[in-house]
Amino acid sequence: MVTGTDPLGRLVELPGVFEAVEAARGSVDALLRDLRGRELRRRVTEVTAESLRRAAWASTCLELAEPWDLGTFTPPFDETERGRTARGALRVTTELAGLAGVWRIAPLQALARLHSLAAADLVAAGELPEAQVGRPRPGAEVGARMAGLADTLAAPTAAPAVLVAAVVQGELESVGPFRWGNGLVARAAARLVLLERGLDPRAASIPEVGFLELGRAAHDAALTAYVSGTGEGVAQWLVHCGQAVALGGRAGRDVAAAVRG
Repeated sequence: MVTGTDPLGRLVELPGVFEAVEAARGSVDALLRDLRGRELRRRVTEVTAESLRRAAWASTCLELAEPWDLGTFTPPFDETERGRTARGALRVTTELAGLAGVWRIAPLQALARLHSLAAADLVAAGELPEAQVGRPRPGAEVGARMAGLADTLAAPTAAPAVLVAAVVQGELESVGPFRWGNGLVARAAARLVLLERGLDPRAASIPEVGFLELGRAAHDAALTAYVSGTGEGVAQWLVHCGQAVALGGRAGRDVAAAVRG
């Protein structure tokens, strides 16, 4: 994590980051213009509902590192690990809007809630102790990194939402604060940033689909680069996340087009 005055704002100066952020913002803005059109303005809830379903589908595929046909991703799900992961992904995506206010003032509390939503089925099945739900793993490093993230989010910043979301996701995925479901929580938290900071107030874009399109290998390489802490490595991750958000805007437009008919 970069430190100093407005550490997040200064990240936009890294090579390629500004261009990736602008492309992502432009893609989501194009989606929002579609939603304001005469044919869709009364059907935004339909677009959002389908976008959230696809977000949960893509996040599940990423979490399990295995494909799942989108057409069959419909509740009820079975009691396998696959089904429990899918239900958790659906819960965290569909309840994001209600967490925006909590995230603004208490991000760690919002993260705890996201994890409790993601892991509810594992607790019910006795596969995860209730005492571990919503609570970071023990250890000074985990606690320090999470506290540092909360402090960074509380500080005023001129950083665009795409960049803040990328840092949140990068920190959560690299630290892995929970015993299970860190990817689900990290992607949901990044989406929550986009919603709460006003880039995508309708939650109609689907950055999770963007990450899925870019592929697991590209994701892992970018995250490894981020963990290195070098300017080049951090830039690689931020650009990767910007590309995913841009693709997510396009995926949202595909949903909007299907709803419009």
